[in-house]
Amino acid sequence: MGRSHSWALVHGLLAGVVSGIESLAECALVTTTVYVPTTIYVFAPNLTSSNGGDSCIVTSSSSITIGTSTSSSDSTTNVDTPTSTPTVSTSSSGPSTTISSTSLTSISVTPTSRESSSITTTGSSAPTSTGYPTPTSIGGLPPPPPPPPPGPFRGFKNAVYFTNWGISQEKYLPQRLPVDDLSHVLYAFADIAPNGTVISANPEADIAHKYPDDNYWEQGHNVYGAVKQLYIHKKWNRQLKVLLSIGGGEYTPKFAAATSTEMRRQTFAKSAVKLVTDWGFDGIDIDWEYPKNEIERDNLVRLVAACRVAFDRYSFHNNLAYRFLVTVASPVGESNWEFVDLRRMDPYVDIWHLMSYDYTGNWTTRTGHQANVFANKNNTASTPLNTDEAVRYYEARGIRAQKIGDRIAALWAVFQRDVGARPELHAGAHELFDEVAKATYSYDRGARELISYDNVRSTAFKARYVRDRKLGGAFFWEASGDRPHHGSLVKTMARTLDWLDRTPNNLRYPTSQYRNIRFGMPGN
Repeated sequence: MGRSHSWALVHGLLAGVVSGIESLAECALVTTTVYVPTTIYVFAPNLTSSNGGDSCIVTSSSSITIGTSTSSSDSTTNVDTPTSTPTVSTSSSGPSTTISSTSLTSISVTPTSRESSSITTTGSSAPTSTGYPTPTSIGGLPPPPPPPPPGPFRGFKNAVYFTNWGISQEKYLPQRLPVDDLSHVLYAFADIAPNGTVISANPEADIAHKYPDDNYWEQGHNVYGAVKQLYIHKKWNRQLKVLLSIGGGEYTPKFAAATSTEMRRQTFAKSAVKLVTDWGFDGIDIDWEYPKNEIERDNLVRLVAACRVAFDRYSFHNNLAYRFLVTVASPVGESNWEFVDLRRMDPYVDIWHLMSYDYTGNWTTRTGHQANVFANKNNTASTPLNTDEAVRYYEARGIRAQKIGDRIAALWAVFQRDVGARPELHAGAHELFDEVAKATYSYDRGARELISYDNVRSTAFKARYVRDRKLGGAFFWEASGDRPHHGSLVKTMARTLDWLDRTPNNLRYPTSQYRNIRFGMPGN
């Protein structure tokens, strides 16, 4: 996901792997990214005691054992923690919670059933292996915060990425966002300095550019650009939450160095909180595509935990009864999720933005669907990956379906003989729908061109899939790729879901360096 996806030109073979297409001659593959992806949100597993009561967390001065019982596994994994770590004790017998500072030496994690788990004390800290993926000892990991209390369903998430470069390149201004049909906007992307500091990637677009309605004579140090326009959207649409997306395709290579030490991870977390609260946003989206080894895997876990703690600390110290969101853009496919430790990260993550697209592209040599929901068993080559399998993979690792967001792309994967410009559906092209995979594509036999994309029909099906599977919602990459009016995929998703998340955003930022943010954007 990122700027590198736009209009990528590569070579491949049109091998007729999409349902109903015959074998064709050698052709070029043009991946045209007009993204409007959707993401399915999944919630973290809720630790409950084996007797079905509330979660039981008991700590001791020697160790903590986190238990989840299954009929097939009773292994434990040791996780070292520093001394003088605050510990939390809760009991299923009552709502009381005790927090104490206890000298801890280890945490043992025992996987058990997906339905129930408990945390009890133990005197043993000998590590043993767990199920796939096998976690290793991660020192310094803070205890996960208590999950938000269960409550009534508040609606599905319908989110869209909005890019700062699209303001100039695509002339897609923040004022054009269809905020009435959205619950979240993910503002992409923030950059990362080598020392871990999260910084603006485009200060002119982010905070400096003045729009015609801006007051050029305002007193004090004020913010402008997209940040101001997004805050105004929030002010007049109290259900709209804005997240700062950090990384993405262009800045992903910087994550490894920026998370390599505890000091850099703390710098990342603190600077992310600073940028979010300066800009009047509601949280972050960590978009690391993707860790490549065990060290990077563990550092991502530590980073997410550090961010969760930093945001909670900010809310506490500023008397805000508000939970800032920590979300993660998460992978599909074995090669991508090999070094993403879902189980360890999940207690600190509010939303998993499942990147359920880009199933074919410049890394493939055969044509196929780019964002199909299911596999087509009659034509397996056309569906090397599928969304349903990914959702089941996450659920099998303890991720609650309501915490997963299904990403939808206004993305066009184009297979043709001659590399050309942005694709159009010619008079000779026939739009088709794979009823098994639930994916749209068009094929022009004369031009030997196949285009895979999402349209209103496939988006409506994905919305029903989100509803039926009780997922968290959907998100799109990215706003400028959507079509207007009745062809809009964002509006189609909102209309079909029929019930969007209306949890309120935050408008109070007492520490923002910008006067107009601190005072709630008066006059707007």
